[in-house]
Amino acid sequence: MKFVQLSDRKLSANEQVTGEAHLERIFSAQRDRGVQLAVVNFQNGSITHWHDHPGEQILYVVEGQCRFGNKEGENIIANPGDAIYIPPGEVHWHGAVNGQNMSHISVTNVGPPNWMEPVTNDEANI
Repeated sequence: MKFVQLSDRKLSANEQVTGEAHLERIFSAQRDRGVQLAVVNFQNGSITHWHDHPGEQILYVVEGQCRFGNKEGENIIANPGDAIYIPPGEVHWHGAVNGQNMSHISVTNVGPPNWMEPVTNDEANI
C-alpha cells in the first residue's frame, strides 16, 4: 500500500501548455508502468499542446469547463462531473475554456505522454 498525504504532493508548472497550468502529482513514482494520478489546474483559457499517451487516459472535470479536441476533429466542452476517456495513441489536447480557470483529475497508465506541437487558434476554436 502507498498512502499520500496532501503535504507529500508536489506542484509543478507544465511547460507543454499554451498559457499557464500547474500539475499536482499525487501518484507518479511508477513512470513506465502502473497508474499515475494528478490534478491539473489550467488558468484562463490555457490548453495543452498536442500529445498522446502510450496507455489510456481518463480526465475527470472538477471545476470550470474543459475543452477537448483530437486529430479526428472531435471537439467537446466538458462540465464539472463529466469524464473523458482517451484511448492509447489518440492525439489530443485539453484545457480551460477561454475566460475561465479549470481543474481536472488525470488518470493515466503505462508511461509518459508524447508531446507534440502547440495547438493553433483555429484548432482550439470550439
